[in-house]
Amino acid sequence: MKHERKWMYYMGLALVAAIWGANFGVSRKAMDTFDPVLFAFLRFSLSLPFFFLLLKIKEGSVGIPLKAAWKLILIGLVGVTGLEIAVMYSIKYTTLANASLLNVAPWPIFAALLGPLFLRERITSRLVVGGIAAMAGVCLIILGGSEGFDLSSEHMIGNLLALGISFVGALFNLACMPLMRQYSALRVSTWFITFGVIFMFPLTLHAWGKVDWGSLTGSHYTAIVYNVLICTVFAFVVWNASMFKIGAARANFFRYVVPASAVAAGYLFFDESISTWQLTGTVFMAAGLVWISLERREPAAPVITL
Repeated sequence: MKHERKWMYYMGLALVAAIWGANFGVSRKAMDTFDPVLFAFLRFSLSLPFFFLLLKIKEGSVGIPLKAAWKLILIGLVGVTGLEIAVMYSIKYTTLANASLLNVAPWPIFAALLGPLFLRERITSRLVVGGIAAMAGVCLIILGGSEGFDLSSEHMIGNLLALGISFVGALFNLACMPLMRQYSALRVSTWFITFGVIFMFPLTLHAWGKVDWGSLTGSHYTAIVYNVLICTVFAFVVWNASMFKIGAARANFFRYVVPASAVAAGYLFFDESISTWQLTGTVFMAAGLVWISLERREPAAPVITL
């Protein structure tokens, strides 16, 4: 990979993570109107025509072989339907600070540790040092907020669920990599989202009638468009293509940009304060990610089998 192009992929990962982080603010008001699972269904289902159109234009076909279908069905069920719903319930049963920390911080660590099951990516000393700095930074960003971290027993179910999301999410990313080696990141993304939407639809049946569709405002439609076109179509295409080129272990550390972006969105749109600890954490996180990005040695190619 040429050095200039490598930086393009790293910038793509950081941009997507910033977009996902800003989406906490964009979607916050929409949650007052939409059931969370219904909103997630709208996000992914409305994105599908764009994915198939892009796939047809770029690659000339949209199908997948049957031998890959069962893998994509499982990935869609776990990675789209399961994870999206689990995130909603983790927020419900614990604090937002707990959910943010446990959803985000361990994810790259699990990806690096579980990587040998799917890939031949090396864990280098630069990745370890940069990862520790970035993780310390994201902990300061989240814990430096007003809520702090709460280990009381009433939040234990939500805490365990949030930690499980990090573990399963890392497996989800890693399971996609060998398929992307065979069928392209765009084709894999299109089809696991398709299957995820199919499994998610029955879980929304109770929610459609609860929405006063006639009272939707421009802000609701803006939130939907942002989620569909920016957070899903653009973000999934760029993230998965960049992750495939950079490697899952390195790419997933860029998820640490998500909470920093969420804090910035809260400051810009909701007049939330930013503490000195959060600013310090942002510096640590950015330094760790830059240190990882300066790695000149390339990760080995993914193993083809699942």
